[in-house]
Amino acid sequence: MHTVWKGAISFGLVHVPVKMFAATEEKDIAMRMIHKPCTTPLSYVRKCSTCETEVEWEEITKGYEYEPGRFVLFDKDELESLAGEATKEIKILDFVDLEEIDPIYFQKTYYLAPGDTGAGAYSLLHEALNQTGKIGLATVSIRSKSSLAAIRIVDRCIVMETIFYPDEIRPVAQVPNLPEVPKVNEKELTMAKMLIEQLSVPFEPEKYTDEYRSALLEAIDRKVSGQEIQAAPQQQRTNVIDLMAALQASLDAVKPGGVVPTEAAKAAPKAKSSKAAKAKDEKPAGSEAPVTAPKAKKGKGKSDLQETVGS
Repeated sequence: MHTVWKGAISFGLVHVPVKMFAATEEKDIAMRMIHKPCTTPLSYVRKCSTCETEVEWEEITKGYEYEPGRFVLFDKDELESLAGEATKEIKILDFVDLEEIDPIYFQKTYYLAPGDTGAGAYSLLHEALNQTGKIGLATVSIRSKSSLAAIRIVDRCIVMETIFYPDEIRPVAQVPNLPEVPKVNEKELTMAKMLIEQLSVPFEPEKYTDEYRSALLEAIDRKVSGQEIQAAPQQQRTNVIDLMAALQASLDAVKPGGVVPTEAAKAAPKAKSSKAAKAKDEKPAGSEAPVTAPKAKKGKGKSDLQETVGS
């Protein structure tokens, strides 16, 4: 692993020298921008529109636009001086329970290993956090960016999770069209809860894979070997009309030995009801007039749950 930062964790008068390593890595497949007529990769240049020339890195500084077209400039040393000594310190301010922090606050995870010295202090902090069940809430600066952080234990390692500041979290009140008081049918709610229970399993992260990335890698291999790519036909979505029926079908599918209903099976009730309506229309004069249910509008008025169970 590549060391991304060196410093120390401090709490009270105790300093724990640590090295920081990224705990996660992006698995996105890199694609180059290509000029289609000649298949040449495109390159990007840093060009000044005033001087009409390419700009070298040593000629670049940073600036804040406080008015349109007007900037105040900062060089690298000025920005680093604002961070001060905190750039080399993870300062624990408080200890809290992990359950108190909503997951919306978490950003990125880092592993913290003991520094070249101070293995004893590292072990002490690790065991203290482990036995108390607490996590440290700290401040840290990485690459001139200040952040809050949660210091916790993962197996035998101390881990740091950078977290957003409160003013960086957008209020839920800004989300449009949220119902003030959710209104649900009690029978539908009971069945939905049953479905959640049926689908509840222990978290096993290895069972989840990036299907798009796998498909893209396979497509790349086929193109490299000169094969044509055959796209799989998209399965046509069906509109869910009866939410209760959709919930019941979902519950039946997750029961032991249950079978996910096919499109033909889903269409069968409709066909049956159509035949019944036709037979009713053919009744002799004097019988009751047939009552036709209004047709549901396609694409509108479906809830998120309808979208999910009907796909």
